[in-house]
Amino acid sequence: MRYFLLILFSAFLFTACQKAETQTASTEAKRYPLKGTVVAVDKAKKKATIKHEEIPGYMDAMTMDFPIREDWVWEDLTAGADVFAEMVVDDDGYWLEKIGIVAAPNPNQPPLPVREDVAQIGNQVPDFTLTNQDGKRINLKDYRGKALAVTFIYSRCPVPTYCILMSKHFSDLANQLNGNAELKDKIQLLSVSFDPATDTPAKLKAYGQGYLGKDAKPDFTVWQLATGTDKEVRAVADFFGLRYEVDENDKTQFNHSLRTIVITPDGKVKKVFSGNEWTPNDLLKELQASVK
Repeated sequence: MRYFLLILFSAFLFTACQKAETQTASTEAKRYPLKGTVVAVDKAKKKATIKHEEIPGYMDAMTMDFPIREDWVWEDLTAGADVFAEMVVDDDGYWLEKIGIVAAPNPNQPPLPVREDVAQIGNQVPDFTLTNQDGKRINLKDYRGKALAVTFIYSRCPVPTYCILMSKHFSDLANQLNGNAELKDKIQLLSVSFDPATDTPAKLKAYGQGYLGKDAKPDFTVWQLATGTDKEVRAVADFFGLRYEVDENDKTQFNHSLRTIVITPDGKVKKVFSGNEWTPNDLLKELQASVK
């Protein structure tokens, strides 16, 4: 079975709002989604040979070398790994960014010890404390008796397929649930910001209202947004396997992974979505199954 590499379990999928380390693409650069399988890796030259699928509107399926500028990938990128990425084409050439790695398990690697302090399926979630969009202190135990989905965002994230997509998915589902009398009181959603210096409760409330719709009432019954002190947020992120750090090239931005977690009414981890390839309907099915 193929699986996303996790650093907190084996090696963590670190797809991020990242910029190229040595060179930034021009505003005229073109970007294309790419999926393929790694044939060979040349760490010294920072290149990977990838047999990729057709890139609609640009290139047929073929096998070719791709430069990769992010250093973190070379610990996890191996022959046989499936990858999805963004191919950047500029006047200076082409390269891959925003790389996700899916790999076959190594049969010669001994199983890792089970860790009880991270979000593995069935583990009890600690009673973390945060502050919601109304400035109210909340605990995860406040959600007991309901199915809960938790995701992570920061309001200044500029990437459409990361925080923006997470918030759109949560707000769309919240609007759907707000109109469902049967499920509205059984399911809740929580977005946690890992940028507490900027994302104050008031900022999160305005941010959430923007996603719920300008004509919508400020109803945060189903969907709440929260943050906390650096220590409080880091504790939640570490347990759920989120990796984030300030971008050294732009202090207003974060390099970060994506994690969305479904928690059962009795406070246990049911499902972990490691990336962005899930839909509101996928999440709703997991939440409904938790309620049942």
